[in-house]
Amino acid sequence: MVKRNESETSEVELVRRIRRWASPAPAASLVLGIGDDCAIYRPRGSREDLLFTTDLLIEDVHFRRATHRAEDVGWKCLARGLSDIAAMGGAPRFCLVSLTVPGWADTRWVNGFYRGLLRLAQRTGTALAGGDLARTDKVTCDIVVCGAVPRGRALRRDGARAGDAIYVSGRLGGSAMGLAQGSGAAWKRHLRPEPRLALGRFIREELRATAAMDLSDGLSLDLRRMCEASGLRAEIVIPPICLGGNLDQGLHGGEDYELLFTVPSRVRVPRAFEGLPLTRIGTMFRGKAEVELYGRPLEALGWDHFAMS
Repeated sequence: MVKRNESETSEVELVRRIRRWASPAPAASLVLGIGDDCAIYRPRGSREDLLFTTDLLIEDVHFRRATHRAEDVGWKCLARGLSDIAAMGGAPRFCLVSLTVPGWADTRWVNGFYRGLLRLAQRTGTALAGGDLARTDKVTCDIVVCGAVPRGRALRRDGARAGDAIYVSGRLGGSAMGLAQGSGAAWKRHLRPEPRLALGRFIREELRATAAMDLSDGLSLDLRRMCEASGLRAEIVIPPICLGGNLDQGLHGGEDYELLFTVPSRVRVPRAFEGLPLTRIGTMFRGKAEVELYGRPLEALGWDHFAMS
C-alpha cells in the first residue's frame, strides 16, 4: 500500500502528459476534464452538472483471491467510484461495470461479486445500468460511475485559497493497518470502505468547502496533488485522534477513502458529522506546491502504480 515517491515515470507525470495531449480541443460542454476526481459535463440548459469517474480493481494489485471474498470485491469495486462522486459533493445516479474473470472464478464467485456490488448500489441509490463481461488471466473490474451536482457547485481540487483550514474525515491509516493485520475492525474497513457521500454533500452545502478530494492513495500524495492543483503550500500536523493506524500508515497508507477538504478559516466545522470525526490538520499558504509536516518537507510516499522500484 506504500510506494516510493514520484519520479519521471510516476502516475502523476503520466497523467500530466496525457492531459497535455488531450487539451487542444475540449468539448464545449466539458467543464472539467483530466486531473480531478471526476470529469464534469454540463448538458445544455441543465440545472445540474454530471460527474463521471472510472476506476480499475485488479486481482493481486487491489485484492487477493485468498483473502478477499467475492462479495467484498464487488462492494469495493463500486465504493471506489462512489468515493470520487462524494469528493465532489455529488449524488450518484448510475454505474457501468465491466468484469473480466479467469477460469477459477466460477458462477458462484461471479454471483457473489454482483451480490456485494448491488448491496452497496441499492443502499446508495446507484442503478447498475450496464457493462461488459469477458475471460482473462486475472479478475479485473472497471467501474464507471455517473453522479450529479447542482450546476457550478462541484467541489474541485483547485479551489483552495491561502489561509484556508485543512480538514480530514475519519481515522487515517485504518485500511493500511487492516491490510497488515488481516483481521479485526481495521480489516473489515479495508474490505468494505464506506464512500462518504452524505459528508461530501454536507461540506459542499453547509460548510461551503473551497476544495475537496478523496484519500485513496495516501495523505502525503493526495494533499500534494491538491497543493499542485490550487498552487499553494500546506503546513500540517497530525493529531493522534485522526489516526486509525500508526503515523506512517496515516500519512502514506492508501485506500482510506476519507475526504480531504479545505474551508475558509472563519468557518466553524463540527467535530463530527453523523458520528464521523472531522479533524483540522493544517493550513494552506502561498508558496511552492508542497506539504510540510511539523515544519519539515513531507515526501509524497503514497501509492503510485508507475513509481520506479
